[in-house]
Amino acid sequence: MSPQRRTAPKSAQAAPPEQRPLTIALVLDTFGNRGNGTSNSALQFAEELERQGHAVRLVGVGAPEYRARINRVPLVSWVAAKQQMLFARPDDALFRRAFDGVDVVHIYMPFRFGRRALAVARQMGIPVTAGYHIQPENIMYSAGPLKLIPGMSSFIYRLFHHWLYGKVDHIHVPTNMTARLLREHGYQARLHVISNGYAPRFTGKSSYPATVRPPFVVIASGRLSHEKDQMTLIRALATCRHRDDIRLVIAGTGPLRRYLRLRARHMLARPADIGFHDNATMPDLLRSADLFVHPSIADLESVSVIEAMACGLPPVIAQSDLSAAQQFALTDESLFPVRDVQALADRIDWWYEHPDECARWGREYARHTRECYSVRSSVERFVAMEREAIADERRMRRMNDDAR
Repeated sequence: MSPQRRTAPKSAQAAPPEQRPLTIALVLDTFGNRGNGTSNSALQFAEELERQGHAVRLVGVGAPEYRARINRVPLVSWVAAKQQMLFARPDDALFRRAFDGVDVVHIYMPFRFGRRALAVARQMGIPVTAGYHIQPENIMYSAGPLKLIPGMSSFIYRLFHHWLYGKVDHIHVPTNMTARLLREHGYQARLHVISNGYAPRFTGKSSYPATVRPPFVVIASGRLSHEKDQMTLIRALATCRHRDDIRLVIAGTGPLRRYLRLRARHMLARPADIGFHDNATMPDLLRSADLFVHPSIADLESVSVIEAMACGLPPVIAQSDLSAAQQFALTDESLFPVRDVQALADRIDWWYEHPDECARWGREYARHTRECYSVRSSVERFVAMEREAIADERRMRRMNDDAR
């Protein structure tokens, strides 16, 4: 389903916003690319919003109707493109056309496109909410020499606040860790903790073998970049007692693709599959594996872990102060100290040596994920946030009218 220009039926529009289906504009620099985590989550939300009866208008590069032009920023765009991210060019005429008749505008990114969308929506008297999906620490890992300057992450938190998040009253954050980080950096808005969720097509395995039949497939998924720390995983697999029986798959793309492939070729006993996999193929790819490893140093949530658990894979997740992914662990065997190669190797060997536990916990993770992280329940909470923002806007207008 491709969300496009729709407005709730007139019969529904007659009802107050707290009761009727909503018409929501989702503003994001890059649509149409499910290889980008934020784009993927936005498209999943859009599809589920429409399944629940709401009307959605996507606004950005790659959108089906409200398509923005690409804004090419010297050097920055080149780096961003390696993360499958494009910047959109602000366009007041596009915004006015897309926002005409909507109940609320939701903005995903604090860059020029999102900031101008905020200004136009405010001119039109439309309520605005925002989502916090870019972690400043992630930016710093790709910032070259800038990451060596003390206080740069804090500066980016303040910059994002100045650009966008200090100007909206309701912000969607995917985890409690994200909320804590924003509070620590002085954010005062109402923070709504809502998981990005996972699509229904990520379902558990048809069977969970209680014996090992080599190769034992270890899979990771995510951007191939320094903060995702896939190099620790490669070193750990080279250290495992059962390295000859283990095959590595890393689904993703990014600036370290060639480097990781080279290191894996020299260090691992079996050929590794490191590179882009279309999102449509990911459920089958995950179900074909035995264990999911997430060595990332910095994550606001990490939908890739949720998707793997939904497909019946027990995860092994790095414990990092800057990663919320560790919250998904249901057993100690699913955690290891961040960057600790030997500890990760020991965890992988343990899962290899306990196939019955691997099967048992695979079923348990699939069940737990269905109950806690479905995109359906996430979107229901997202709609509740939007209705609250609309109600606040109406209340503020009444107060202003009374003051006159």
